Amino acid sequence: MENENTQGWVKAAAALVAGVGLVIALAAWPPLAGPVVFAADLFIWPLDGVQTLSAPETRVFMAISGGLMVGWGVTLWRLAVHLMPTDAAAVRSITMTGLYAWFVVDSIGSIMAGVPVNAVANVGFVVLFLLAFRQRGAARA
Repeated sequence: MENENTQGWVKAAAALVAGVGLVIALAAWPPLAGPVVFAADLFIWPLDGVQTLSAPETRVFMAISGGLMVGWGVTLWRLAVHLMPTDAAAVRSITMTGLYAWFVVDSIGSIMAGVPVNAVANVGFVVLFLLAFRQRGAARA
């Protein structure tokens, strides 16, 4: 039962990752960019409407990064569904290793870009997966 509970949490976290990625990818099309434009304006304080994210090079990288997040979320979901029932420790190890690698690169890049608040926001994703794997059934690897 604990493993099923952990599996549910991991699937929910994976769905959130994919969902955020989808929102970012869809923002490549200006009529759907509102939520991401607002987030950029919030992260690059003050709220002044200066961030538009309308340049083609910005939009293509939103499509790429959003697509990567969707793919990552789907991969995590598939690990939870297919591997977690037989090897929860491997799923935790694979997931957390990838998560920590992403966290370091994304956070350092955000700081170098002058947007350290994104590095702080990244902690939320790490906490999300730490909570998902908090069950004893998801053996530490």
